[in-house]
Amino acid sequence: MFREEDSIRVELTYSPLSITANTNFVKSPKAGAVVMFAGCTTRDSFNDLPVKSLTYQSYPPLALRTLFSIASEVKAKHDLTAISIIHRLGTVPIGEESILILASSSHRHPAFAGASEALELTKEKAEVWKLEEFAGEGMEGVWRANRDGVMGVKMEKGDGEEAVSQANTGGGGEDVRGRAEGAKAAEKAADGEGADVSVGD
Repeated sequence: MFREEDSIRVELTYSPLSITANTNFVKSPKAGAVVMFAGCTTRDSFNDLPVKSLTYQSYPPLALRTLFSIASEVKAKHDLTAISIIHRLGTVPIGEESILILASSSHRHPAFAGASEALELTKEKAEVWKLEEFAGEGMEGVWRANRDGVMGVKMEKGDGEEAVSQANTGGGGEDVRGRAEGAKAAEKAADGEGADVSVGD
């Protein structure tokens, strides 16, 4: 699932991430610098608990729209030649990349700044949730927001949208309800009420 135009590519995939293919996308004779961030957020511990794996979920039409908006904003702000944001979905084993962000520009400073800002905005805004599963007897998985250092809340079967929304922010509140409403609106749009996201595979 991807969207690509104007030297911008955003993608959600269940496959292992290809550093080579995505580097080739942002490379250009006009670009003297290519910067890449590879996020192995599937570290083997969190809050001193042994992590077995991470499972990422998303609502692709809404998430792709958000990622493309982020990439467009960052590309214009830092005068980038090209930018790519790729996020993996599904279960990601320990040690594998879950996100790649690549930016190219005529000089290194805009490329570094653009890649860094794209990462922070993706963490802040993209509609991606993750289930952190812990190793050990009696350990249960915990959904949490795709944020750094934010412990999630346990989800019970049947908790539904409220629990997912709480996991997305680490606790609830107005931002939770707003995201849930946004997801509903995007789903209606994708069902034929004005969706404008181009999705490939």
